Order: sequence, then C-alpha cells, then structure tokens
Amino acid sequence: VNEIILLGSCPNSDVQHLPELRIVLMGNRRAGKSSTGNSILGREEFNLKRSAQCVRRHGEVADRHITVIEAPGWWSNYTVEKSPELLKQEIVLSVSLCPPGPHTVLLIIRVDTRFKETERKALQGHLDLLGERVWSHTIVLFTCGDSLLDTSIEQHIESEGQDLQWLLDKCGNRYHVLNNQNRSDHTQIKELLEKIEETVAQNNSCHFEIDRKILQELKERRRPEKERADERMKRMKKQREDVRSQMSESTYLV
Repeated sequence: VNEIILLGSCPNSDVQHLPELRIVLMGNRRAGKSSTGNSILGREEFNLKRSAQCVRRHGEVADRHITVIEAPGWWSNYTVEKSPELLKQEIVLSVSLCPPGPHTVLLIIRVDTRFKETERKALQGHLDLLGERVWSHTIVLFTCGDSLLDTSIEQHIESEGQDLQWLLDKCGNRYHVLNNQNRSDHTQIKELLEKIEETVAQNNSCHFEIDRKILQELKERRRPEKERADERMKRMKKQREDVRSQMSESTYLV
C-alpha cells in the first residue's frame, strides 16, 4: 500500500465546542475497540466479535453528533508486512468513511498488558499506512483503566519504558484512560470529547481528508478481487442449481 497523503480542511474560525465529532478507532485485536465505541455512544452499537471490515455507527452524545468508525485490528506481534492486504486496505479506507474526514484517530491500547518493541513496531507500521501527518491527529486511548488501581497513568507510562514513551511523544503526549466496565461514569467520555476538540484546535481546526486520488487507486486495486469473488459466487450458485436439478430427476425416477 502506498503512503497516504492527508490533507487538512480548515474552517475560517476556531471552534471550541464542535456540534459534530468524527472518530476512527484503531488498534490491535482484543485492544477493546468495540467496547470503546459502545462506551462513547453510551449503548451497545458495536458487536464484540471480530469483523474483517470497518464498522460505522452514529449517536448523540453530550450535545454532539458523534460518528464512530471501528477499523479491523491487527495481530499485536505482526509487522505491517505480515498483515493481509485486505486488512491494510480497510485501515486506509476507514478514514474515508466519515466524510469529509475524521477529527481524530483514537489509538486503543490495553493498559493491563506490556507494551514492548514488538507491539510498537506493529502499531507504528499500520498507522504509517495513513501517512506521517496522522500522528498529529492521534490520541492514545488506554483501555482497562480499572486495572491501574492506585497507580496513576503517568506512573504506568514511566514504568513501561521507552517504547510506550516513544509512542506518546509521537502523538504529542495526547492520551486518555477509559474504564469500559464503568459506563455510568459519563465524566470520562465528556473529558475524552473535550480532548478531541483540543486536538482539533491544535491542528488549526483541521480534520483528516484522505487524498481522493490515492483512495481511487486503492479502490481500483480492490476491483479485481471483487470481480473474482462475484465469479466464485456465480459458480457456486450454478453448482447448487445443478445439484438440485439432479436431486429432482432422481426423485422423479424413483
């Protein structure tokens, strides 16, 4: 997949409270993306079972219209070179599913598992599919916040070592902790939405807008796969019709 060029779309004036927020959730498998989407929207909108394609949901939260896109996750120990082409295509397409573009990418990381060099390389490679500028719009969202107990998130970051610290530096030290087990705590979602608005302000009120030429090239690469899938479906349908026809003839002969 070629590097994606991201363009900003900039309103004329700064916006403090945005009436609409468009969010893309990314992370490895089992990071808690679906649960995070449900927590943001305040209801069970995302199926916790793994999906190979992006999922889009909407809702009204804290006087804002929220659009959430969940991109399929990668294996935490797989570099981007080892990931299937379809997965990489879905990651690229995810930022085009909430036009004119997402206000932020929430990078989901479990706070109760070690973040080592392997995880860092996998995460960096998959996010880099969107181009270098994606990092200025990214917020690290730590899930399983209840596992911290009396430890502050800052203490956790320092104890994890250089790979997690590198990631946070790359994202401009933007992070938030979420306890998806405590949906009744609306403050954590309110604070997250405010941090997203602050991120937009830091980017001169710009959102992501994927280069349409790159997106078109990606769709053209997907077209042969769709044609082959359609052809396979036709063959399967004809095969079943032939079997049913033979069964009918056998019944008639009996």
